[in-house]
Amino acid sequence: MGASAALPLPEQLTLQAQWLAPARSRLLRESGIAYRQRVFDLGAGYGAVTAELVRRGDGRVTALDREFAALTHPQSTFAGAWRVCGDARELPFAAHSFDLALSQCTLLWTAPLDAAVAELARVLAPGGVLLALEPDYGGLIEYPPAIATRSLWLAALSRAGANPLVGRTLPGLLAAQGFNVRVRLFEVLPPPAPERFAFLEGLPLTLEERATLTSIEHQARALKGPWSQIAHLPFFLITAVRD
Repeated sequence: MGASAALPLPEQLTLQAQWLAPARSRLLRESGIAYRQRVFDLGAGYGAVTAELVRRGDGRVTALDREFAALTHPQSTFAGAWRVCGDARELPFAAHSFDLALSQCTLLWTAPLDAAVAELARVLAPGGVLLALEPDYGGLIEYPPAIATRSLWLAALSRAGANPLVGRTLPGLLAAQGFNVRVRLFEVLPPPAPERFAFLEGLPLTLEERATLTSIEHQARALKGPWSQIAHLPFFLITAVRD
């Protein structure tokens, strides 16, 4: 994660994991997680997804995060997975250590991204699979215009050291490393979650941007009818197989 942004609260990452659960479950099923013996959770945070990997698989799960405090947090849920503090750009594992890796909103925070992709190519065994669920804030769709936060997200994420366009950037980098890449988009359009503002508030915003966000929140709360507002963040659902 970028040095200028704090790790979200455990409950925020749990909520994020719940939002993405249907897409993640499908990717895991298609990848044959039940038969994968060496599973890697990249950017595990507090373990919001790690326990699911342990439950659905029959092998060893390794959870890595840069934040030692997250790995040892009282609210962490690693379910017996092996916890490792390390950096995605310099993974502390031997070549071909894993046959399945998962990144959920982790590569968003990793720069330079190509270094992390090269490391994933190194630690995945031939035939190993990377599953990546990563957003693309450049494609954020919001309606009505009065509740639009796209420019705030782009500025704050960039300021925090993230790549807000990681979704569209990642497939080409994976292909350049020899991965066979398949890309889908998260196809469900749920009602906007008010918690999205809490995620944005946790990023480095200027005073003017915070005032703008406060105004947007007030206007969003005033919209009560069904489909009176839309906020759709495209998520790239990537399956990349190591040659």
